[in-house]
Amino acid sequence: MRDYSVPPLVEPLGSGGLADSVYELAAREPGLPQIARRESPDGSSGPWRETTAAAFAAQVLKLAKGLLTQGIGFGDRVAVMTRTRHEWTLFSFALWSLGAHVVPLYPASSTEQLRWVLADSEACAIVVEHEDHAMTVGSVVDGLPQLRHIWQLDAGCVRWLTEEGAAVGDNDVHRHRWAVMPEMTAAVIYTSGTTGRPRGCVITHRNLASECDTILAGWGRLMGEPGEQPSVLAFLPVGHVYGLMVTVMCIRGGYLLGHQPDISARELMPAIRSFRPTCLYAVPYFFEKFYAAARMMAHTAGRGEMFERAMEVSRRYAEAAEAQALGTGPGPSTGLRARHAVYDRLVYRRLRDVLGGRTRNVVSGGSTLSRELGLELAGAGIVVYDCYGLTETTCAVTAQPPGRPRFGTVGRPMPGASVHIARDGEVWVHGPTVFNGYTGRAEHAARGDSPRPDGRRAAPPGQEPPGGPHGGAPGAHAPVQYEETLRDGWLGTGDVGFLDDGYLVITGRKKDVIITSAGRSVSPLMLETRLRAHPLISQALVVGDDRPFVAALVTLDPEVLEQWRKGREQWGPSGPGYGNSPSEELEREVGRAVAAANSAFSRAESIRSFRILPEEFSVADGLVTPSLKLRRAAITRMYAAEIEELYAS
Repeated sequence: MRDYSVPPLVEPLGSGGLADSVYELAAREPGLPQIARRESPDGSSGPWRETTAAAFAAQVLKLAKGLLTQGIGFGDRVAVMTRTRHEWTLFSFALWSLGAHVVPLYPASSTEQLRWVLADSEACAIVVEHEDHAMTVGSVVDGLPQLRHIWQLDAGCVRWLTEEGAAVGDNDVHRHRWAVMPEMTAAVIYTSGTTGRPRGCVITHRNLASECDTILAGWGRLMGEPGEQPSVLAFLPVGHVYGLMVTVMCIRGGYLLGHQPDISARELMPAIRSFRPTCLYAVPYFFEKFYAAARMMAHTAGRGEMFERAMEVSRRYAEAAEAQALGTGPGPSTGLRARHAVYDRLVYRRLRDVLGGRTRNVVSGGSTLSRELGLELAGAGIVVYDCYGLTETTCAVTAQPPGRPRFGTVGRPMPGASVHIARDGEVWVHGPTVFNGYTGRAEHAARGDSPRPDGRRAAPPGQEPPGGPHGGAPGAHAPVQYEETLRDGWLGTGDVGFLDDGYLVITGRKKDVIITSAGRSVSPLMLETRLRAHPLISQALVVGDDRPFVAALVTLDPEVLEQWRKGREQWGPSGPGYGNSPSEELEREVGRAVAAANSAFSRAESIRSFRILPEEFSVADGLVTPSLKLRRAAITRMYAAEIEELYAS
């Protein structure tokens, strides 16, 4: 199968912009709880306090009036560099009320990244979280003549701007809002930049509305129980399109939205338990850590064997239920249902309680969740709806159909979208959420050239652009469309995969495919995903380009490693690994994980050698993007000596 399409579920946004939903909901249901905040200044601690739709709309309007007094208006770009805080949502909708563009920035952005994004986006103002951020901006401001304002949240900028706008009439804001059209720019979102400079993706109001409205219409019943207001705790970085989409979807859908700025496990898990979301949006790394922590706690409490038996039953139960939903099997047997019911009381309920007790369906994006983990969580009553998308597709362009997930895939095209598999295996997508192009400077810098006067370049020879409509967006910041990326409205994703009965399976990135010196092509993604299935392994990077065989660098989860060491001490002289040093036994344990990963591949594609690294890759050291993707080139440069030793031995 090379092509698959799903008919649209909602009409595209015909008029107005994203800010309209704030004021329309306030008029329709003024008392509906809209925002949940905590008492600390950054919203990271204290009890939750609810803000109604009417009160939130009033806050947005007052802030918009303050921004108007500072010269912010139609077409202006304002960068927002904060963690996932209430103020981020407040500023975004205030800016959209004025027809301004939001430029989300990661709080951990380096000085060079900050200088590039502010210059490329031509931002005239920036909102920062605290004094350290303000000083970072101050260090690059000399080269940014267009940057007129720096507003600091922890210095009370929201209160100050609100006071400044007190004399401005409401209609001065509404006149701007009423002039916003769906095809106008809402946000310029910069890619993570795993290689080269980040590129600014121009996302319109219609793009974001189409994404959110399709999810609300097609998957809304999964967000909570009938008659219950869905509630979502946003903790994904709002500098990423995924985090942006979640906040906009909640506002448009009238969901209760909470914000959690601190995403360390120590702070995030208690926040989830106290907020009690009805649905959770996260990335595979979160679910992997969640599962590993639950497993570790069970073993620590002496219930390890029961946990392992329970998860085996969970996997088998979910496999049978999946086959039944897809029409390929009768469903779980009577005996399996009975064992599942027993473990639901003893084990599965405890897992759900960690997520607040009300979560039954969760969404995973950013990369593919392993089939094994998806099955085990689903059998425990936490069904993972895996999805796939890029910044350029305004988040998800494929998703698991409601009630019919096929674990190990990223689902079928979203309603209104199409997927095409090119001759070389690249995934092409088309639909109402596909962006209009990149900011001009970002695209020129990435290509090292200049566009033709009409902003386009000829398609490379030998390509096969599938047909489809395409439309641009007018304005002073018109996006540049390059046919290497966009061809007649179709986006070449750079990912490689295949379609199975309409379900998309992603096997890797085109640029990441390893070609060994023997000419063998290996996709590292599949091997890395299987390696991370072992609770000890936190991250894995497979290498082997122009080498005689495939090897891997792995990092270990510190908490699971500590528990493993304690368990080894408890085994005593008759336990596993007796006679080996701790490092030798650890090497053996990781070796078993490598062997398990290799079992799904041919010998030529298997990992022959590995190295355990002393610490995890992190955003702080520049080895991981803020969306938790590995920066392959940076890792291979930093660990070049270790990689050489893998092959020298």
